[in-house]
Amino acid sequence: MILEYHVNVPEISRFLGIVIAMFYAVYGDYQITVDIDSGTLEGRFPKRALQHVMEWYDLHKQELIENWELARKNLPLKQIPPLE
Repeated sequence: MILEYHVNVPEISRFLGIVIAMFYAVYGDYQITVDIDSGTLEGRFPKRALQHVMEWYDLHKQELIENWELARKNLPLKQIPPLE
């Protein structure tokens, strides 16, 4: 399953100027998509911001998988705590 850009996708987390939605992450003019299963990236992000996103991904992978299942069922997504 690949996280990809979709309009009107709810935000599930926000930290350090990075916005995480179910299908993508945005930082300023940068955007990436991340495969939930493998962590494979597409797109461009500043190095430091990318490190933060990947640290957050590692901490919350199970919650992302659970949100993916909710999204597939068109159910509301759960908020995921920000990186602290």
